[in-house]
Amino acid sequence: MRYISSRYLTTEEPEEPEEPEESTQPAEPAETAEPVETTGGHIVAIDPGHQAKGNSDLEPIGPGATEKKAKVSTGTSGVSTGVTESSLTLTVALQLKAALLAEGYQVVMTRESQDVNISNAERAQIATDAGAEIFIRIHANGSEDSSVSGIETLSPSSANPYVGNLYEDSYRLSKLLVNELCAATGAKNRGVQTSDTMSGINWSTMPVSIVELGFMTNPTEDQLLNSADYQAKLVAGMVNAVNAYFGS
Repeated sequence: MRYISSRYLTTEEPEEPEEPEESTQPAEPAETAEPVETTGGHIVAIDPGHQAKGNSDLEPIGPGATEKKAKVSTGTSGVSTGVTESSLTLTVALQLKAALLAEGYQVVMTRESQDVNISNAERAQIATDAGAEIFIRIHANGSEDSSVSGIETLSPSSANPYVGNLYEDSYRLSKLLVNELCAATGAKNRGVQTSDTMSGINWSTMPVSIVELGFMTNPTEDQLLNSADYQAKLVAGMVNAVNAYFGS
């Protein structure tokens, strides 16, 4: 039997979160949070990438790091639809949340609104505080070459100085996600890339993957990413990957 903070778990409709104060360190867990007994399924954290307004203040890229990056950027936007990456990722993430809840998982969301100010390190801390077993960070890609398309995932490398110990499980999660997403959608499979400079990866304490759903700079793919049918396929692919990861 485990106990986790009820501050982050939900099986109900999303509510508008309060905007956190800015910080150069991840958010501290609430000291007075009421514990809740959990007898349900595995706990999955979902991070809809970006937010309506970026925050160019700096934070360390990992625990004890001297190198710093902007807390969070606004991301890209669709060349055909004009939809922002932060809006797309939130739309898909909320659908993924509903699908995982229906499968019996417990879900923690780093945000359920555009009007937030949560750094990448703080998002990883939210997943940690909730006792999440995996952390799926949803993003969309961009390129100066509008012909580039496809789905890829990002994982820390085995040499990552902050989370190298998470490499094997993070890579396995990332591989399952990209393969299942491409199987569900028919998109080009760009495979698993490794990155050791992503704050949201480096502050994680559980297996983590960044999912790049497709290229919003590709006119055709942008239209697909913003269609209900294609989004349903993306969600189905991610659910299949999560089920495979946990062996269900």
